Amino acid sequence: MASRVDALADAYTRHVGLPWDRGLAPPQRVWFAVYPKEEERRLRYKVEAFQLATTDPKGAGKKWVLVDLTDSFARWLDGEKYRESYFKNPKMMAPKLPRFLDFAAGEVVAAAEAQGADEDTVVAVLGVASLFGFVQVSDLVPRVVSRLSGRLLVFFPGSREGNVYKLLDAREGWNYLATPITAFDDGSAP
Repeated sequence: MASRVDALADAYTRHVGLPWDRGLAPPQRVWFAVYPKEEERRLRYKVEAFQLATTDPKGAGKKWVLVDLTDSFARWLDGEKYRESYFKNPKMMAPKLPRFLDFAAGEVVAAAEAQGADEDTVVAVLGVASLFGFVQVSDLVPRVVSRLSGRLLVFFPGSREGNVYKLLDAREGWNYLATPITAFDDGSAP
């Protein structure tokens, strides 16, 4: 029996291989690969299957850019002038978090641009769970996709009910019109 991540990779392979409509608005070019949060390590281990499904000339034949945001908060904080003060009093950091949102979005866009992403590119974002508590994925996605011409694939550890997504199943969900890609047609886990 295939794992949930294997089933998700199979669903993604079918989805990425469909013809791409070039006239879509930015929010319509967002895909969420939704998987149970417990499967994060397995997904990371199998992320190459998603890349191969994208780039295989016999399959989708598209370009692939992977951006891992897992360490982006640490990279941002390292550049902050008052970082030592934030460790002593973390509440001082709260007003600065919009700058972290800009930083994280900038990392995704910069990586895409550096690798020549175009309308035939899937820009895959891994590590969004590490943003939890600092910024919301619902704020990050529009900032990124509006600056890309291809597809934005967000590896999303959490759940989905209709168009409501819950990161890490830990807070109230938010409604987003991304195209969900799940291991199972209804988005639920067995």
